[in-house]
Amino acid sequence: MTSNPNKPSFNTDRSRLFKDRFAKFSITAGGIMVLIALLLIFFYLLYVVQPIFESAKVETRDSFALSNADQIVGLGVEEQTEVAFLLSKQGNVDFYSVEKKGFGKKLASLAVPLDSDVSSFAVSAPFQGHYAYGLENGSVVLVAPKFLVTFPNNERKLTPRLGYPLGEDLPLQVDAQGAAIKQFAFSHYEDKTAVVAQTEDKRVIFSSFVAEENMFSGEVEWVVERTELDIEGRVDQLLMSPDTTRTFVRSANQIYVYDTRYPSEVELIQMLAANEENANLVAAQLLAGANSLMLANDNGEVSQWFEVNTDTGREYQKIRAFETSKQPKLDIFTEFYRRTFFTTSSNGELGVYYTTSEAKLWQGKISDGPIENFAIAPRSNAALILADNKLTVLEIHNEHPEVTWSALWQEVWYEGYPEPGYIWQSTSAGDDFESKFSLVPISFGTIKAALYAMLFAVPIALSAAIYTAYFMSGSLRKVVKPTVEIMEALPTVILGFLAGLWLAPLIEEHLPAIVGLLFMLPLGILLTAFAWTKLPESIRHRVPDGAHSILLIPVLLLIGWLAFAMSGAIELWMFDGNVRQYLTNELGMTFDQRNSLVVGIAMGFAVIPTIFSIAEDAVFSVPKHLSNGSLALGATQWQTLVSVVLLTASPGIFSAVMMGLGRAVGETMIVLMATGNTPIMDWSIFQGMRTLAANIAVEMPESEVGSSHYRILFLAAFVLFIFTFIFNTIAEFVRQQLRDKYSSM
Repeated sequence: MTSNPNKPSFNTDRSRLFKDRFAKFSITAGGIMVLIALLLIFFYLLYVVQPIFESAKVETRDSFALSNADQIVGLGVEEQTEVAFLLSKQGNVDFYSVEKKGFGKKLASLAVPLDSDVSSFAVSAPFQGHYAYGLENGSVVLVAPKFLVTFPNNERKLTPRLGYPLGEDLPLQVDAQGAAIKQFAFSHYEDKTAVVAQTEDKRVIFSSFVAEENMFSGEVEWVVERTELDIEGRVDQLLMSPDTTRTFVRSANQIYVYDTRYPSEVELIQMLAANEENANLVAAQLLAGANSLMLANDNGEVSQWFEVNTDTGREYQKIRAFETSKQPKLDIFTEFYRRTFFTTSSNGELGVYYTTSEAKLWQGKISDGPIENFAIAPRSNAALILADNKLTVLEIHNEHPEVTWSALWQEVWYEGYPEPGYIWQSTSAGDDFESKFSLVPISFGTIKAALYAMLFAVPIALSAAIYTAYFMSGSLRKVVKPTVEIMEALPTVILGFLAGLWLAPLIEEHLPAIVGLLFMLPLGILLTAFAWTKLPESIRHRVPDGAHSILLIPVLLLIGWLAFAMSGAIELWMFDGNVRQYLTNELGMTFDQRNSLVVGIAMGFAVIPTIFSIAEDAVFSVPKHLSNGSLALGATQWQTLVSVVLLTASPGIFSAVMMGLGRAVGETMIVLMATGNTPIMDWSIFQGMRTLAANIAVEMPESEVGSSHYRILFLAAFVLFIFTFIFNTIAEFVRQQLRDKYSSM
């Protein structure tokens, strides 16, 4: 049988059909997988970030009745919230189990050795963990409940003990005359103990006790200095900062602020009239860190005051206020380290607030009667309530009180700062440090770095792409285009290394030359082009079409050499030999060695290949019949380029620019190594910045997993993700509009 040559080959058609379907399926599956991957990244970031915006919760663990509730003057709980301790007026310290197993069981009762009757009681700053009894003989005894941890039979056991910071047999004689201590405040700080006390005869005495070692016997001796404070009117409350440098006396609606840094020279530095109209002060407390003073009025307002620089020096000013329960008896309690404070009222209400974010975290009624006493656990995850003749243990879920949308994106007035601002400062060496998590300066730094990089890269990349695709000869284009594209393979860590260690010092040393090049290079190129047009045609025709750019290479090298050779003379002539000093003193501009100029140049080199490659392909792909038709109608090459080629290639050119912008926004290593990583908001080209990507790279390794810092870094990554998503979406929308507009050409 002979085959018919005109009969179609079904095997070939089936094979081609299979390949087409397979390619379609593969491409579709690949696209879907990319979308799924993006969605997974999006939702994982949300999963990590979401807990920082959860509201605080307060729940009751359990409670038990107390037979001597009216005798309790102080209470506290150990770190694991397993054992609570209650201090009574008689000097006894009772320890109770408050874990679920054996809740309310009395574990021990220890007595504080006192040589006189108790007349008053005081508590130190929460993180110090000290309690003190004021006695009828004018002395004060310090005590610190402690726990010995042992592991008999591999089980954790806590044994209650009493510690004495100054020694068991060493009461501090606050009043030399021996008058009873009616109320007092104290702090034991390193080798110094200070007490401010009001005696029975209404004197207010500041006493400082400093431990000094006897050079002969080696024994520690306490050297005491006493100063009597001049207070007019009654004394309602006494407070002292943990480092003993500030003492506060609440007298009616006045707050006396004393500088007690030097006990022999105690100085009244300010008097605060802190009450509001038709309201009276009822309570005062120092916030964690002792930089802020919290004042409560009987109208339910609690205000925060801290020192601010003014024309007359540092003064306490009212910064913000919170509306709480309007009760005649309102008390304030603060956490160990965070700027959270609690309010308790006579109607059994508890309020939880965070000062810096100005957030009311939780408020609710937790007892029928007035809350007599309150204590927060060291980890701020539990609290003790003494009310209705029983002790109640509360579970507190308040992991991220400092994080709110307003704190992240609005100006915040932090302690010690002269005014509100956008500040990122996540860590410090001090325990009383307050983290500052504004995302504005690092988002600003991201935009600033990308802007300066694009200002450097876009003109160079687009000009080079247009010339290479439209004017350059084919043989030269085959060399130039791959060479530029190879630059994209250069690791950015190398560019960052060169920018930080070579380019930054070079710019600092030859700043006039760098600035001069910005003007000399364009001017030199234009003058060279003008001179070229004046040469005889016999000379100009010797250079092949599309190879004229090679003639600019020696011109550019000569201009660069002249700029650097003249740099020293220009600096001496125009800037008195020191351009950095001129910028600072005359123009008020700060010059950082690793600044935006360095980043713009270094990151511009990283972005140029991306923009150049895509834009060059777009221009080169413009159909030749369009440009040839334009030329045939009498248009010049430049008219054809501007009116035909660039318009047709505009979707691809715009995509190139947006791709370069996306690359600049997400760049990490160059910004990390070529800037000072300072999260400041300044458009100056001579100052650095900190970007979202660089901030994540720097701080993620040192952040505690699950902490506010850790989750906010993921939020920064989410913001960066949104940035790139928005840029890409806008780019695609504009590209489609341009394509629809010029596709008919």
